[in-house]
Formats: sequence, structure tokens, C-alpha cells
Amino acid sequence: MTLLASPPHGVARLRAERLAQSSKPFLARGGVKGARCPGCRLVPSHCMCDLRPRLPTRVGMCLLMGDIEALKPSNTGWLVADVVADTFAFGWARTATDPALLGLLADPTWQPYVVFPGEYAAPERVIHAVARAPTPSDKRPLFILLDGTWAEARKMFRKSPYLERFPVLSLEPSQLSRYQLRRARRDDHFCTSEVAALCLELVGEGRAAEILTAYLDVYTHHYLRAKQQLPVERQGLAYARWLALGPVV
Repeated sequence: MTLLASPPHGVARLRAERLAQSSKPFLARGGVKGARCPGCRLVPSHCMCDLRPRLPTRVGMCLLMGDIEALKPSNTGWLVADVVADTFAFGWARTATDPALLGLLADPTWQPYVVFPGEYAAPERVIHAVARAPTPSDKRPLFILLDGTWAEARKMFRKSPYLERFPVLSLEPSQLSRYQLRRARRDDHFCTSEVAALCLELVGEGRAAEILTAYLDVYTHHYLRAKQQLPVERQGLAYARWLALGPVV
């Protein structure tokens, strides 16, 4: 399934809005120059739109994104929106809040959780687990992911008063991050799609978590091979893991 066969998801719409506001083209630092596929943000020779999955889950993802995060080819929030159908994306600003975001957070369909390290929150707000077995009357979990640099994420957490009424889900992952497209300051800092996969696993959406993790591996392979001006290796480990999951589109 390619992006052209589906309506644009939340991150794609936010990217289009952000580009429309720009007075000059956005140029990614350190990456491949030239035209990029609008569906996967890779150069056309390394396009992976034919692999795009789309899964039904009871989970929603709400991405609060730093100013230019939606424009970065290395941003993995885009991958989350590819996999999780109910993914919402909003640009974050300290002085203004999108009314659509406030409407989403007030929607009784959802139970929002702010995903952030518990050491930065009041102890009474911090939780480490979410119910796995829903009943017909249960609200659907909506995971709020602060998508930006670590400095941006901390600012979002501190300066977003509309988030203060929600529980803070503090994840305790047992593995180190495998993200290779940007350098993290600490080994326990995860990219956005890794955090989303951990959230999916936490609520019993194991297949969706596996697919998102494998999808990140394939995207990373395409991205790095394009940067190195090398062809994609479809016989490699990333593709082996992807194919082992069976049909995912």
C-alpha cells in the first residue's frame, strides 16, 4: 500500500502546513540532497512506500512536535502515523495551543497518558502500567508523545499546563535504543517510534509493536543506504525481520 492510495496521515498534514508557512525550502542537515518522495521522505531511488503498513488498534497516538520536527527526514513520528491509524500530530508552541488538540484531549473516547520519564513529574502523577484488557465501557488509551530534541521535550513537558491533569506514563525499557539516525545524549533516550512501540506492547498490542519496530529497522536501512549512496539490500537482516512478520499491508 502506498501513501498515494491512502489519505495523508496526521504527520503528513502537519508537515504540509509547516512547509506552507516557510519562507524558504527546508534543507535537512547531513542528509541526501535533492528531491524526496512525499510519501516516505526518502530519495526516489530508495522509496519504501510499497511497504507501508496500516493496522487496526484500539490505541491512539498524539504527537506534540517541535517546530521543524515534522520536516526532518529522520523523524520517526512519521513511521508511527504510518502504522497506527489513529495518530494525531500537532505543532507545539509555548504561547499558543491548537484548539483541535484541546478538543482531542477533552474527547471522552480517550484516556490520555503523557509518556515521559517519571523523575520529572510529581510522584502522584506517575504510573508504570496501563490496563491491557479493555471492557466495552473503557476509554481507549491515547499516548501523548513529546516529539523533538530532548531540550524541546522537557520544555513541552514543563510549559504545557493542559497536560498537567493527565497521568505520566514512565516507561522502564529493558533494552537500549537501536535508533541510528541521530545521536542521543543518553543510552536510555529512545526515538519516537521506539517509545510508541513500547506503549503498544504495554497495552497488549504486541503485533503492532513488532511491526513498528521492524518498520523502523527497514526505514533506517533505506535512509542510511541512501546517505551512503548505496543500493538497498533486500536480502539483509532488516528485511528478514520484516518478512518474518508475514503480510502487514
